[in-house]
Amino acid sequence: MAERESQVVLGLDPDPGALWPQRDAAREQATGDATQRAAAAVLAHCRAVIDATAPAVVAVKLQLARFELLGAPGRAVLAQVAEHARSRGLLVIADGKRGDIDVTAAAYAAGLFGGTDSPFGWIEGLRADLATVNPLMGVDALEPFVATARDSGAGVLVLVRTSNPGAADVEDLSVRGGGAVWERVAAIVDALGAAGVGEHGLSDVGAVVGATAPGHLARARELMPCATFLLPGVGAQGGRVDDLGAAFSPGRAGGLVAASRSIVGAYLSPEHSADGERPERAARAEAERLRESAWALSGA
Repeated sequence: MAERESQVVLGLDPDPGALWPQRDAAREQATGDATQRAAAAVLAHCRAVIDATAPAVVAVKLQLARFELLGAPGRAVLAQVAEHARSRGLLVIADGKRGDIDVTAAAYAAGLFGGTDSPFGWIEGLRADLATVNPLMGVDALEPFVATARDSGAGVLVLVRTSNPGAADVEDLSVRGGGAVWERVAAIVDALGAAGVGEHGLSDVGAVVGATAPGHLARARELMPCATFLLPGVGAQGGRVDDLGAAFSPGRAGGLVAASRSIVGAYLSPEHSADGERPERAARAEAERLRESAWALSGA
């Protein structure tokens, strides 16, 4: 198979009760209390998944809640997993969907991106390349994320039209003056990103647009011509790569196809489990399949 650039994002949301079987050794060897042992097993699992799929993906999306659930050991593991992803040449997306008033937003942003100075010295941040942010509180709650990311050479991904079924409860509601809530957010994304458009025509302010509602993609691209779209919901949530063509109209880099359970849990599917395929091989095969599908679609 010819090597292709990838638009596939590996989602990692590790559940200590559903790790790859081969991580049992790490679980048995770990010492300390329950939290420390769980964190050690999660670290071994995430490193193994990254190593298996790195040649077929462009980025790793880390679901912050799954690491924060493990307390201080989990936060340490988060940093280690991010560093391991970088060592494999992958971008790091911090998926925490943060959003708050400007002072708090600035603190969130410092923790997610470069870090912050203090009377005690420099405090290192996660150094994420991208982070998901929540626009519900408006433009002033987004601006600190955009400014901090831009200063760090990073970017943000604003929730615009998400992949969950409940998105329709709020995001599809009509607003005064016409259009839907998500369309108003899309206009904000376009405005905030105008100053961050690079030489290839894409901005450092992107959008999360769920793959489970592909009917919105053409309108979303019309409203946000320069935004990179993170496209979650492929696989386990029912989204299909074949339906995402409108996301790639600015070029192949215009869309990032995110898949989590369908890659990490591929070894449990009938296609792979019937042959007793190892998780590493099954995950790599599924990531390669998504990469080829996205490449073919985005080049059309």
